[in-house]
Amino acid sequence: MADGLLDPTSLRELASQLSLRPNKQRGQNFVTDANTVRRIVTASGVTEDDTVLEIGPGLGSLTLGLLQAVHRLIAIEIDDVLATQLPRTVATRLPERAAALTVINADALQVDALPESPTAVVANLPYNVAVPVLLHLLARFETWRRGLVMVQAEVADRLAARPGSKTYGVPSVKVAWYASAIRVGTVSPRVFWPVPNVESGLVAIERRPPPDTRASRAQVFAVIDAAFGQRRKMLRSALAGLAGSSAAATAGIAAAGLDPKTRGEMLDVADFARIAEQLFQV
Repeated sequence: MADGLLDPTSLRELASQLSLRPNKQRGQNFVTDANTVRRIVTASGVTEDDTVLEIGPGLGSLTLGLLQAVHRLIAIEIDDVLATQLPRTVATRLPERAAALTVINADALQVDALPESPTAVVANLPYNVAVPVLLHLLARFETWRRGLVMVQAEVADRLAARPGSKTYGVPSVKVAWYASAIRVGTVSPRVFWPVPNVESGLVAIERRPPPDTRASRAQVFAVIDAAFGQRRKMLRSALAGLAGSSAAATAGIAAAGLDPKTRGEMLDVADFARIAEQLFQV
C-alpha cells in the first residue's frame, strides 16, 4: 500500500467488494495507475494551503493523491455506494488525512452551496457531463482561481480551442468568459478501468475577469448559443432570430464593429459581448 494510492489490483478488489459495475450513463471510468494520479496532482499545482473541490471521485484514486497534497478536500459523488465507501477507503489507506475529507452525495449540477470555499478544482470529470459541470462550477463557486480537469480528448480540445480553429465552439467561448483554458497533457486509455475507446486530455483552468461589458452573462451566452446554433452560417443569418430580423442582426453586428458576414467561429468572447450590448441595447 506504500503511499496509500490505489493500484489496479486493489482498485478491482474494492470494486468487487462493492459488487460495482461501472455505469456508462454516469461516465464512470476509474483511474488505476498511481503514477497518473501523481502526475495530475503535480500538474494541478495545488498546495497544502488549498481547499480543493473534486467532482466524481469514484473509488478514490485521485482523492487519495490529492489528500496527500492539500489542506482540505471536498468531493461530490452522485453514486450512493461510492459516496458511502469513499470515507472508508480513505480511513483505511490514509487514516492520518481522513478528517480532511468531506464527501457530498449529490449530482454536482445540483449543488449550489459547499461547506467551505474551494480555492481550486481538480477532477476526472465524467465524460458525459464534463462541460455542463465545469460551467456550473465556474458560475456558482467564484472562490476557486485555478483548476485541472481530465476530460475526453475531444472535449479537452474544445475547451482549449481558439477562434478560427475547427474545434472552437460554444464550450470554448463560454469557458473563456470565466477563465483561460490550456491543454497541458494527454492521458492514455490504458490507465482506466474500464478502458475507454478514446484518450483523455488534461486542461488547466486559470480564472480571469470576464469581458468589460454592459451586457449580462445571460445575454452574452444567448448570442453565443445563437451564433453556433447554425454553425457555418454568416453571423447576420445565425443571429436573425435573436435580433428579430436579419436586418436588425446586421445593424447590431456592424455597430459592434464587426463584419455581419463573418461566422461565429471567428469571434472571441469579447466580440460576442459587444454584439450582445448592441442587440439587447444595454
